[in-house]
Amino acid sequence: MFRFPAPRAAVAAACAALALLAAGGAQAALFEDDDARRAILELRQRFEAQRVDAQRQLDELRTENAQLRGSLLQLQMQIETLKQEIARQTGANEQLTRDLAELQRRTRDLASGVDERMRRFEPSKVTVDGKEFIADPQESQTFEAALAVFRKGDFAAAQVAFADFIKRYPQSGFRPTALFWLGNSQYANRDYRGAITNFRELLATAPDHPRAPESLLSIANCQIELKDAAGARRTLDQLVKTYPQSEAAGAAKERMARLR
Repeated sequence: MFRFPAPRAAVAAACAALALLAAGGAQAALFEDDDARRAILELRQRFEAQRVDAQRQLDELRTENAQLRGSLLQLQMQIETLKQEIARQTGANEQLTRDLAELQRRTRDLASGVDERMRRFEPSKVTVDGKEFIADPQESQTFEAALAVFRKGDFAAAQVAFADFIKRYPQSGFRPTALFWLGNSQYANRDYRGAITNFRELLATAPDHPRAPESLLSIANCQIELKDAAGARRTLDQLVKTYPQSEAAGAAKERMARLR
C-alpha cells in the first residue's frame, strides 16, 4: 500500500528543491550582469576611442586652421607689400614720365636755342638801297647800329661807327651805303674834304649804286662849302650827264643855275 512521505521529509525535500532552483537562478543572473558589464565597458572603450579620435581630429583641424590663418596673414602681408611696390613703381613711372616729358621739352628748347643761335650766325640775304647781297647777322647788326646813331643826330659817333664798320667789313655788301652815310656824317661834322674822299670812293667802287647820284650831289655841296664854285659846277655837270634820269640830276640843274 502506498504511503505518503512524512511531512518533515517532504518539507526538507521541497526546501532543497527551492534552494537548488534559487542557486541556479542566481548563477544565471550573475552571468547576465557580467555580460552587461562587458558590453558597457566595450561601449565606454568605443566611446572613449571615438572621443579621443574626435579630439585628435579637432586638434588637427585647429592646427590646420592656425596654419591657414598664418598663411592667409602672410599672403595678406605679401599682397600689401605688392600693392605698395606697385604704388611705388607707379609713382616712379609717373615721375619718370614727367622727367621724360621735361627732358624732351628741354631738348626741344635746347634745339630751338641752338637753331636760333645758328640763325644768328648764319649768313642771309639782305637788301639795302635796292641791292641784294649776303651778309651775316653780326654784320647786319653792326651796320644797323651805326645807322641808328646817325638817325639820332649824333653825327660824331655815327662817323666813328661807319668808319669802324668799313674797316671791319671791307668786302661787305653794305660798304657802298656805309661810305655814303660816312660821307654824310663827315659833312654834318664839317669835314668836307673827308666827306669828298668817301663819296668818291663810293663812285669808284660802285658807280651803278643807287646812292651814286646823291654822292655826286653831296660832293658838289662839299665843294660849295669849301668855296670851290668851279669844282662844284664840274661835279654838277658830271651828275647831269652821268645820271640824267635821277632826282639828284634835277637838283643839280637848279644848283648850277644859282652858281651862274
